[in-house]
Amino acid sequence: MFNNLSEKLDKALHVLKGHGSITEINVAETLKAVRRALLDADVNYKIAKAFTNKVKEKALGQNVLTTLQPGQLMVKIVKDELTELMGGDAAGIDLSGAPSIVLMSGLQGSGKTTFSGKLAQFLKTKKFKTPMLVACDVYRPAAIDQLHIVGEQVGAEVYSDPGNNDPVAIAKAGIAEAKSKGCNVVIIDTAGRLAVDQEMMTEIANIHKAIQPQETLFVVDSMTGQDAVNTAKAFNDILNFDGVILTKLDGDTRGGAAISIKSVVNKPIKFIGTGEKMDAIDVFYPARMADRILGMGDVVSLVERAQEQFDEQEARKIQKKIAKNQFGFDDFLSQIQQIKKMGSMKDLMGMIPGMGKMMKDVDVDDDAFKHIEAIIHSMTPKERSNPSVINTSRKKRIGAGSGTSVQEVNKLMKQFSQMSKMMKMMQGGKGRQMMQMMKNMPK
Repeated sequence: MFNNLSEKLDKALHVLKGHGSITEINVAETLKAVRRALLDADVNYKIAKAFTNKVKEKALGQNVLTTLQPGQLMVKIVKDELTELMGGDAAGIDLSGAPSIVLMSGLQGSGKTTFSGKLAQFLKTKKFKTPMLVACDVYRPAAIDQLHIVGEQVGAEVYSDPGNNDPVAIAKAGIAEAKSKGCNVVIIDTAGRLAVDQEMMTEIANIHKAIQPQETLFVVDSMTGQDAVNTAKAFNDILNFDGVILTKLDGDTRGGAAISIKSVVNKPIKFIGTGEKMDAIDVFYPARMADRILGMGDVVSLVERAQEQFDEQEARKIQKKIAKNQFGFDDFLSQIQQIKKMGSMKDLMGMIPGMGKMMKDVDVDDDAFKHIEAIIHSMTPKERSNPSVINTSRKKRIGAGSGTSVQEVNKLMKQFSQMSKMMKMMQGGKGRQMMQMMKNMPK
């Protein structure tokens, strides 16, 4: 996400990152390039100008010109200001009601219905809630079907009343149904239009007034850039919503909406959508997003995702196998499954510092492990548990069975052998030495 903006900001800050002399002139030139990068990313001109003025004021106020590492200090100031511009701290979701009512609003095509399902999954798995989805889009028949499909995918109850054309009555009936079924969160999916119009605004204002939700969220397609910010303002004037959800951040996003929406409507971005799958939802952390925009990755989110998928019992079992030289392809396959659960490969790569820049022209396929899995599945149980028995004739059979070549089977065998040696080393004295060295590294 934000690859173009990251690249342009990196170029803009490149001079100051070096060890050359830093002057007031090249600070001004750098910030001019930063402003251009923000404008190219579809950030509002006034916001971009105010941002660079603030950075310049702080930079000169902190004597950037006379510090030993002016480049690093300048990048830190840009990062801090970018974090502040996007909201500063992460904003939570209000789940205080009984049941808690969440009203979804936004234009047609913004991803409201899909994100309603993602939010239901998030609240189920992360907040241990029992959500119900309510279909209040009475104009688009496919919307009701779509909500039932996403509800089934995430295992959430769905309430709809296809013969009823009154969204206020449906919303009220849905809340009553949720209470009777013991659901403690109600997510109400409303109708969208192709553009902001008075009829739509009146309708959603009526729903809002009738149900008094704890949370009113505005869902916006981040790929629409500055138009997204203008639409958010129009909705906020009517609804005074509580937060923003940015969808499709995994697409070719310029970043303008994420950077400037908080400044325009003074409402936090609460969640972001990072893919098509139902678990492709993240809480929005401004500081982490600023790190990613500046090419620093997002190690904290990467570790959090890894911890969510980490199976302690499985890890102990694998540890014992490594110690006894019994680590096989079945164990390798289970490790791959855990990595796949962490999210799309492209998104994971973007969380590793510096990797975003290296991978910018590389199309990372989510099926990157597909041929590896095919090769392992073509092995016999004996071959998977004891790879040393795999000779040339077996490799030919495995290659043919997996639709790959002997060369690819050899490549996997070599990678597996290297990984096994590394894991063995990490368990021994060298691993402990490396861990100690990492602990003693300056923070």
